[in-house]
Formats: sequence, C-alpha cells, structure tokens
Amino acid sequence: MTQPTFLSRRSPVYSKRGIVATSQPLATAAGIEILSKGGNAADAAVACAAALNVTEPTSTGIGGDMFALYFDSQTQQVTALNGSGRAPSALTLDRLKKENLPADELPPFHPHTITVPGACAGWCDLIEKHGSLSFTGIFAPAIRLAGEGFPVAPITAHFWARGADRQLKSALNGRELTIDGRAPKAGEIFRNPGLAKTLEVVAAKKAGGFYQGQIAESIVGVIKEAGGCLSEDDLASHVSTWESPISVDYRGYRVYECPPNGQGITALIALNILEGFDLALTPLSAEKQHLMIEVMRLAFADAKWHVADPAFSKIPIAELLSKEYADERRRLINTRHASRNILRGTPVASSNTVYLSVVDGTGNACSFINSNYMGFGTGIVPKGWGFTLQNRGHNFSLDPNHPNALAPNKRPYHTIIPAMVTRHPSPTGRGMAEGQGEGESLYASYGVMGGFMQPQGHVQVLSALVDNGLDPQSALDLPRFCIDVEESGGRVAVEEGMPKETMDALQKMGHPLYEVKGYERALFGRGQVILRDEFGVLCGGSDPRADGYAGSL
Repeated sequence: MTQPTFLSRRSPVYSKRGIVATSQPLATAAGIEILSKGGNAADAAVACAAALNVTEPTSTGIGGDMFALYFDSQTQQVTALNGSGRAPSALTLDRLKKENLPADELPPFHPHTITVPGACAGWCDLIEKHGSLSFTGIFAPAIRLAGEGFPVAPITAHFWARGADRQLKSALNGRELTIDGRAPKAGEIFRNPGLAKTLEVVAAKKAGGFYQGQIAESIVGVIKEAGGCLSEDDLASHVSTWESPISVDYRGYRVYECPPNGQGITALIALNILEGFDLALTPLSAEKQHLMIEVMRLAFADAKWHVADPAFSKIPIAELLSKEYADERRRLINTRHASRNILRGTPVASSNTVYLSVVDGTGNACSFINSNYMGFGTGIVPKGWGFTLQNRGHNFSLDPNHPNALAPNKRPYHTIIPAMVTRHPSPTGRGMAEGQGEGESLYASYGVMGGFMQPQGHVQVLSALVDNGLDPQSALDLPRFCIDVEESGGRVAVEEGMPKETMDALQKMGHPLYEVKGYERALFGRGQVILRDEFGVLCGGSDPRADGYAGSL
C-alpha cells in the first residue's frame, strides 16, 4: 500500500488470526471473544450484531432487518443473505386512503411503517448455513451485556438522547429503553433485562422462539394497540432468502453487493461509470470529488426508480450493470460543470444503521449490516422485551404506478447494504494466500452505514483503497460528500475537513455545497474495512464518526 496523503488519526490494525470491526467497542470485544473460542466469521458477526442491539439500540436491533455477504475461504464463493421483512398482508393503499393518511408518504413513526422484523431469522440462517458454534455460545456475550449492564459510549449517548426525545417519549413502551424517561449519559450504566430475555429465548429456540410464541404475541399486540395491522401469521410465515449476489469488475477487482430490494446496485452502477475515468488524482481534489458526485447522481437516477422487490417487479439488473450502459451514461458527465438535468433519484441522507465486518484467520469473511431505520425505528417496544420495532415501510412509494409501491407481503426499497471485494483468479494460483486455491481470493470486506449515504460511501471508500492506495483507516478517515436532497441538482453536504480550495472549486463548477460539522458528521456514514493480502495478512480500520474500533485476535 502506498503512503496515504491524508494522515489518519488512528493506525490501521494488522493480524493473521482475525479482525473484527464494529461501531461499538463492546461489540467488537464480543466478536473477538467468539473468534478466540474457535468461532468463524459468521459466528462472530452474529455475536457482534446481538451485542450492538444491546449497546447501540439507537441504530439497530432484533426488531429491524439485516443483510449479509459471506465469503467462504474453502469454496472462494460469495453468498448473499436478504434478511429484510415484508409489509403486513392486510396493509394496502386502499386501506391508507380509508384511514385518511397522507397520499404522498406515511408519517415516519406510524405503525403502518412497521414491516416484519427480519433480523432474527437472518441471524439464525447465517449461523445455520455458515456458522460453527452453538447458538447459546454465540449469544452469550450480548445476553451478559444486557443483563449485567454496560457503560454507554459518548456518540451513542448523544444520539440516544435525540431518539429519546424524538420517538421513545411518545411511543408505546418506549420508556423501556430509557432511564426514567431520559437517555443514559456517556459512561452511565444501562441495563436491558427485557432484551436479555429476548436473546435468551432466541439462543434456546432459534428463530421459532421469536416469530411464534410470547414474543410474537407481544409484537402483534403492541402494533394493534398502536393502530397497525401486522398479524401473527405475517410473523410465522416470514422467511429470509439466500440469493445470488450481483457484481461488477472495477480495475481488476470484483465488487459484490446484495441484489434488490437493496440499493447496492447503486454503488455498482456508479463504479461502472467511474471506471472510465483516470482517477490517479489526489483523494480530496476538486476534480475527483466532482466526478464522484456526478457519478452518484446518475446512479441514483436509475436506482431510485428500479430498486424494488423483485418478486413484484422485473428489474433489468444485467442491463443496468453492463459496461455498454455505463459508457452511455458516462457521456452525460461534463468534467468541468455540475449536472442540472437529472430528473429523478437524488437521495435524502439519514443515519440509522450499524455495519460490521469480520474476517477470521482462515480467510472467511462476513460483511454484515443491521438496522432499525431512523434511529430507534418507530420507537414502539413490545412490552417487556427490550427492543424497538423498525419503520422500514416508510421507504415504500404510495404511487400505485411506482415499482416500489406499497403492497401486501412486499419488501420495500432497502437502504442497508454490505459489500465484499475479491481479486480475480490467478492463472497459476501463485501469490495467493494458503487455502485460496485458484478461485477468487478475498480482497476486502467493507461497508458504510447511513441511509442513502451508503452507496455513496461504498464508492468513496473503495476508490480511496483502489485508486489512491490508502490503508483502511486512512480511507475511512477521509472527509466525504453526501448528496442529500431529492430535487435535481440538489445540495451536496460536504464534511468538515474537506480542503477549502476543493470546496471553492466545486462551487465554481456549480455544485451547491454546505459544510457539516460535529456530531452531525454522522450524516456521512460510519464504516468498517478489513483487507486481506496475498499472504493472508489482515488490515482493518474503523470509522472515527462512531465509538468503535477494529480489534484483532
């Protein structure tokens, strides 16, 4: 790796035995504990996800959804797990009209935004397909944290206070995730016996203990009390799905994402277009930032229309990811001026998710993401169980002619996306880490959380790694941009630390910029990156915009 031009405030972490990178120190420690007991990347990823539910309920939990990509070092294959839930079977556009709800979008915390929580089934399916340890062992660290309590980290405390005021104070049973109605302060011990009980049930009974029985009854009961319509049958019939990942080549690497209903295709469209430019540029130069902004606008113009549940809509994935289509779209970019005529798909930014990455000592990798959406989701808590229910259904379109239109048993457009990158096979197998054979070898397990920031973060971080040769920590530390309004040519948020000369040049090109500082920098996502070189050495980094770190075994 070349010497970074942007100095990181942390050193990257190196190891051969395993690295875990999460947004919470105690969750990272949970993953390391599982690896030290002989667990693999799948075991450690689920242990981290459960621990993050305890330590960062402001972003994630068993009441939300998850997606994962898994690289198997023996087969050199990447598999994709879609752990997202579906709309209630009784929820229709006609029902919304009869209840006199707004015609353009659902209120953000309305009970009708609650889709079936897919995370629990996803956790269990990942363990059963790729894991090696018992459920009780994997969930033990999180159960211990929830029951005994843990000191809350500073950035988490800040956003917990925001969520306590925004959702928890008015949501049914929201006080369960507060201390006498207020958020815990940094360093204050928070205990969640209800969540400990939930995780104990899952550890003993697996997904069946969540989607049927007392937990399911409590979920349905509180939603009905709030005015929603999700049923016990909706929960009992839920399944997550194993799918073929989608991918593109980018400068000699193969970049994998989960297929729609996730928005990972947005990053792949952008990388295809970006590949046609020479990006041997300074990472924070105006020329490079301009190209990436323009590429993201084009990618979202397509993705915001096409990304939907493929069970309900035919999505032209092959066409959208073809190099010929990328050539056609690239011709729309003016290298000296911002676009003004992109009519569809410029996104709104939000941060409401946790992303984690685990690579074990044998080269298995799990790129894993879990979310409530909008922080605590709806803020509604099934009484006595210690977790909130997501509001992912807010992403449905209420336009009956839109591919992402709300319909019963349909998955919504989903913002959360993990990524995985491999090297192409070597003709001779030489130079590959032991055990890789002649198949694809792992290059990176990475992701950037944060609503519609995620594909933007995927592109910016991967370009820093591949085009600029930065190590994972330096790539994550670089200031970012985020396109954050829906109208064509809308504003671009730029993170504190972007050089003034770059911002001045971008504004002269026609980009409407504004700077974001302090805690609000969470807008730009919080990522984790683990690289694996040809000799099996791991190198990890964790985003400075969160409380976590990359830990090694």
